[in-house]
Amino acid sequence: QVRVVASGGGSVQTGGSLRLSCTYSGFSFPSFSIGWFRQVPGADREEGVARIGNSGIVLYMADSVNGRFTISQDNAKNTVYLQMDSLVPADSGLYSCAVSGVQARGSMFTNDFGYWSQGTQVTVSS
Repeated sequence: QVRVVASGGGSVQTGGSLRLSCTYSGFSFPSFSIGWFRQVPGADREEGVARIGNSGIVLYMADSVNGRFTISQDNAKNTVYLQMDSLVPADSGLYSCAVSGVQARGSMFTNDFGYWSQGTQVTVSS
């Protein structure tokens, strides 16, 4: 049974930092990737934030977070991290991670991701 769990959200002030964790288990794809998405109030779809392959290659980083967010992985712990620095109110939202059985550079097509976590809330106040 595939299990994907996101954690680490919270409330911070502008300029603060948070580290989200995505822990996964229950599958054995030889090649896969983990993506982070966020849903903001009023938006009609999730926004792709970052994606990393199990090879460690960063496949995608949204322009809006490039230079402030870092995605990394610890294969020994089956965990992917999203380090978020210099947070601004526009980064607020419900963050989820998801597993894809492919590594597609430059793409955050949600249909590629078959297993999703619950969301973890990030709130950045001004």
